[in-house]
Amino acid sequence: MTSAADTAPAAPKAKRDRTHYLYIAVIIAVAAGIAVGLAAPDFAVGLKPIGTGFVNLIKMMISPIIFCTIVLGIGSVRKAAKVGAVGGIALVYFTIMSLVALGIGLVVGNILEPGTGLAVTDAIKDAGHAQIDPEAGKSTTEFLLGIIPTTIVSAFTNESVLQTLLIALLAGFALQGMGSAGQPILRGIEHIQRLVFRILAMVMWAAPIGAFGAIAAVTGSAGVDALKSLAVLMLGFYVTCFLFVFIVLGVLLRVISGLNILTLFKYLGREFLLILSTSSSESALPRLIAKMEHLGVSKPVVGITVPTGYSFNLDGTMIYMTMASLFIADAMGTPMSIGEQIPLLLFLLVASKGAAGVTGAGLATLAGGLQSHKPALVDGIGLIVGIDRFMSEARALTNFAGNAVATVLIGTWTKEIDKARVEQVLAGQLPFDEKTLLDDGDGGPADDQAEVPEQGGEKELAKA
Repeated sequence: MTSAADTAPAAPKAKRDRTHYLYIAVIIAVAAGIAVGLAAPDFAVGLKPIGTGFVNLIKMMISPIIFCTIVLGIGSVRKAAKVGAVGGIALVYFTIMSLVALGIGLVVGNILEPGTGLAVTDAIKDAGHAQIDPEAGKSTTEFLLGIIPTTIVSAFTNESVLQTLLIALLAGFALQGMGSAGQPILRGIEHIQRLVFRILAMVMWAAPIGAFGAIAAVTGSAGVDALKSLAVLMLGFYVTCFLFVFIVLGVLLRVISGLNILTLFKYLGREFLLILSTSSSESALPRLIAKMEHLGVSKPVVGITVPTGYSFNLDGTMIYMTMASLFIADAMGTPMSIGEQIPLLLFLLVASKGAAGVTGAGLATLAGGLQSHKPALVDGIGLIVGIDRFMSEARALTNFAGNAVATVLIGTWTKEIDKARVEQVLAGQLPFDEKTLLDDGDGGPADDQAEVPEQGGEKELAKA
């Protein structure tokens, strides 16, 4: 007897995904940018606006994407307590991991002592003071008040993830309290989300041009000679980030969620390439939200964990600040004792919260933190200006990896993750839609179950 599944018409052949050509072009652009930066440094530095322009195109999409994601996530949850639980677990986890990252950087920095023997000239001192950003040294009170936008609309124009997060939380809880009356609004926001992600997919086609300009400018401005004397610090920082990601985060992911971190990173390979070429973890924030939802983590967990993590879960920045502070202290000839190191690093832990994953933000935050807590070390910041762009890549990659792992872990702890779907997605059975960056309600485990005909009825046959 022939079953309904056997007689069902064949599914239409999926259109070939052409976006893999885009990321091959990004790799070629990065290589070309490095070559131009080494061959013609002055010309390459002039290409910096190209990379900056591409990153700005991505950044303009962040606020609407965060708003839509969080509002849809919270609005679809019946109990507000669930959202509060996710946020509480996330903040506790972020604080613990920040302290772990600080501790690892502290140990490696004290072992390497990379700054010993370097000379600090007047030019280096001037370069260090030039990095001080008045906003970086804000007090805790000023930081908290800064989360409140001037108006609801200004939250989308101030480039503050936390302000957008606050407005989205308020809107989500308001729609949740409206019940059925809020459903038309939620459907409207869902359509807006699809529009925003479609625009983002269009913007991504400019990635090769942006990557070329960014890498060429970085290589041209730093050069090879400037890197030789600071190779120990760079190597130590990269190794420390590698150990943190693959040992600390890898073990947590395996033990708690049962996933292999290499498999997860393979799924996020295009995002890592995008970050590597732009030195900005913010360039991959919208795609991380879309991919974590596609992976099987619920909307509320993704909507709260990812945006909050980009301000509070900066593992790479923590390691950077630790090692850079110790490096500068050694180079200035005033090495700090453990008793001096710990208070300074705890201060930097607080000062760094809210620092965006934009290229150069870590250096500005470090300068502002040292200016507020230990002004004598500001003169030495100029020593790492030349290699900060290269270190920012490892910083951004580590921050991104930490937030991706955190989303999966928090989804596991709150039981807001579809493990069957995770296995299917990581196995390549449910590919991510690069054209829309959204799931159109097909391909999920629940849908697969609905599509299996039970008794060969016409409805089942139509679904199949």
